[in-house]
Amino acid sequence: MSDELLDGKLLAKMAQGGAASLRMKADEVNKLNVFPVPDGDTGDNMSLTIESGVAAIENTNTTDLASVMKKLSRGMLLGARGNSGVILSQFFAGIAKGLEPYSEADARCLGDALSEGVKQAYLSVLTPTEGTILTVAREAVEYAVAKITDDTTIQELFSDLIKEMYASLLRTPERLAVLKEAGVIDSGGAGLFYIMDGFYRVLNGEEISDVNISVTAESHPIDDFSSFGPDSEMTYGYCTELLLQLQSSKVDVDTFDQAVITDFLQTIGDSIVAFKVDSIVKIHVHTMTPEKVLEYCRGFGEFLKVKIENMSVQHSENTVVEAEVKEEATAAPQERKKYGVVAVCNGEGIKDTFTQLGTDCIVDGGQTQNPSTQDFIEAFKRINAEHIFVFPNNGNIIMAATQAAELYQDASIHVIPSKNLGAGYVALALMNPAEELDSLIEQFTEAAASVETGYISPSIRDADLNGIHITNGDFIGFVGKEMMVSHPDREQSAYLLISKMLDNDEKFMLTVFIGKDADRDAQQKISEYMETTHQDIETYFIEGGQEIYPYIFVAE
Repeated sequence: MSDELLDGKLLAKMAQGGAASLRMKADEVNKLNVFPVPDGDTGDNMSLTIESGVAAIENTNTTDLASVMKKLSRGMLLGARGNSGVILSQFFAGIAKGLEPYSEADARCLGDALSEGVKQAYLSVLTPTEGTILTVAREAVEYAVAKITDDTTIQELFSDLIKEMYASLLRTPERLAVLKEAGVIDSGGAGLFYIMDGFYRVLNGEEISDVNISVTAESHPIDDFSSFGPDSEMTYGYCTELLLQLQSSKVDVDTFDQAVITDFLQTIGDSIVAFKVDSIVKIHVHTMTPEKVLEYCRGFGEFLKVKIENMSVQHSENTVVEAEVKEEATAAPQERKKYGVVAVCNGEGIKDTFTQLGTDCIVDGGQTQNPSTQDFIEAFKRINAEHIFVFPNNGNIIMAATQAAELYQDASIHVIPSKNLGAGYVALALMNPAEELDSLIEQFTEAAASVETGYISPSIRDADLNGIHITNGDFIGFVGKEMMVSHPDREQSAYLLISKMLDNDEKFMLTVFIGKDADRDAQQKISEYMETTHQDIETYFIEGGQEIYPYIFVAE
């Protein structure tokens, strides 16, 4: 095709190149974290997000630009992880919106779509911060679009885009003081640059090594059906999952309400979820009669994907699935309750603690392991409740949880802005099923905002933050985004951080989550310190088992 037009086939190749480009640079982007701790995950989050989009168009053969862009965007939307991944998915969602009318696009049409992408990315953030991925996207698009003429080719547009994107990225420390102090450029902006640079290189005919799209690589052990023979009884039914493409010849696609499907599924099964993204409905149900599901859903459209699995076989193969299936099958259907809870955390002790506090479903995650939008949706569907409270427990996870809440239709989802583990821990302790909804949300939100949570972590590089000099290998202590202490000795760093956190007469309690990398006698050391210096503070210890942070302190 002419270099003056972009079609779906070329876009698919460019997206693959963009994903490969970022994957090769993911570790470099991870290390751009402002805090020099081993938890940088921006590169991984953005990689997994773009790779989810690439997986969605893997078998697409159409040359229609709008169709490919829409599938790419939808895949990124569901696979988005971390704030940077969500913003990236929204940027591409805006581009998809701008390209809706086009089977192929010239530079001017593409420029308009890129501008729509910037607009939607900014709208996705409650309080946009300049000097971030948003600035890099905006300045690059404004520069490239301003240079478009009737003769501009797609290559020329991308050349201008990449040139200014790199220049904008180098300017981010001047826009954001914390970047300048840490001596790094913005990690999200860097991730976006590598993606778009991959697009540009493929556009110019360069071959970029194929990236391993981890989101498409399912584990397929050799099937063993010996547990279900001629005399077996169907006990657990069939796990039935569908991707249903609504058809205009059968329904009004724009106004179609998936509740019609949900209502029917409730008559023949349980563990039900049905949510609509544009013209596609994703369906999950456990039922004894999957053929009825197929027959009913064909009345609204045609199937893009169908998966039906005998859960009695799964029961024998996998003990994790066994526990889940038993719980769901015996509910048949589970009585709908008023409130449910989803919480994000890692470490067996922390998970047990949140479960004891009333969490219905734990989403395994945290730093370096941010769950995706789809992960939250899968968690929601496990809970049969009218209202579901979500505790992300990490500031970098709130946007993915919120995006999932907007997509899910079978319950009212309320994302509590718990930006750290302590916020979620203290807020969830207030859970009272007898309380009214608005009162609970207010209590959760106030509690999450009032608690102070401190972290101890090894440093992975030299840095100067908040007036504190950090040497690679030191143990640093910080609260929120404020660096508080740095010391070569882990326990001394912990003592210094505790002292600063409790330098407030209003504090009366300290909870200590002990990580897997802490010393064996960590609890004794902290206890002795507290008895010597803060006798009036109640101190509680929990063997959290969390990664990265040997100590997490929660002060109330």
